Amino acid sequence: MEVAPGARAPEPGENQALKPCLLRRNRSLEQHGVAASCLEDLKSKAYDILAIDKSLAPVTLVLAEDGTIVDDDDYFLCLPRNTKFVALASNEKWAYSNSDGGTAWISQESFSVDETDSGTGLKWKNVARQLKEDLSNIILLSEEDLQVLVDVPCSDLAQELGQSCGTVQGLQNALLHTLDQREEARQSKQLLELYLRALEKEGSILSKQQETNAGFGDKGDTVDTGTGREHSETALSSQILSALQEKAAPELSLSSQDLELVTREDPRALAVALNWDVEKAETIQQACNQELSLRLEQVQSLRSLRNVSARRNSLPGGPPNPKRAKQDPTGL
Repeated sequence: MEVAPGARAPEPGENQALKPCLLRRNRSLEQHGVAASCLEDLKSKAYDILAIDKSLAPVTLVLAEDGTIVDDDDYFLCLPRNTKFVALASNEKWAYSNSDGGTAWISQESFSVDETDSGTGLKWKNVARQLKEDLSNIILLSEEDLQVLVDVPCSDLAQELGQSCGTVQGLQNALLHTLDQREEARQSKQLLELYLRALEKEGSILSKQQETNAGFGDKGDTVDTGTGREHSETALSSQILSALQEKAAPELSLSSQDLELVTREDPRALAVALNWDVEKAETIQQACNQELSLRLEQVQSLRSLRNVSARRNSLPGGPPNPKRAKQDPTGL
């Protein structure tokens, strides 16, 4: 976390101005705007605003960006405005936010020093540059990349993008909205799957017998894995395979680049790598292909609208005349 240049702690006897901060609980996306004069003031307000039980005292404040513990009042006063803090109760440890709609968390202890100190900083800057080139790239980002930009202090992201803090705050709200939309889509798909399973259980005995026989036939076809072994190697990274295997509706968590890799993968190799049957692997590939097509269509629509707007603004001679010009009453 960079300290604002020229900032200093006030001398004794000076009035301490209120510093606007953003505060949230661990493992939560909901953040609150708080104005505090000092570190203890912010901690005191955290109990009430975040509904932290006093029995869980003391509260520790860490930077949402990298988990740096802020326990020095002079350091707090040197931090830029709207710095994001995470309030940790006595029984909690800071955790780095991962994908899965911003609700899956990985312990900080699982990251190496290089990853937390420099890797995360480089990561959000690389993602920010993608948005600087084309804002519609938001649609193509993975949930992990979206969450990384949400956790970056507004002032740092504004400096990287060359925009005002107000504009960047609106951008981060849009990123949170995108995460919420993907989480809602994931929950809808889970409900639909539960509904379809319930319908299958209510089927007739005859249909169940037919499904069982068909299932045995499928298993018989997949017992001989002599050809499957030839395709056991996959080019997908362990991170992609983990997302496919562990997450509900994994196509919503992956970036568009990862989705394309999944759709190009041989289904038999994918099935072997995930310990699935080929049919399940093909089903997840179809879901990834549909999600990729939807995102590309959205990006294409945004770019088309932008091009039309740019052409209209670049027409020579000022704004176009209306089709029906007002007639001169004099007839001249």
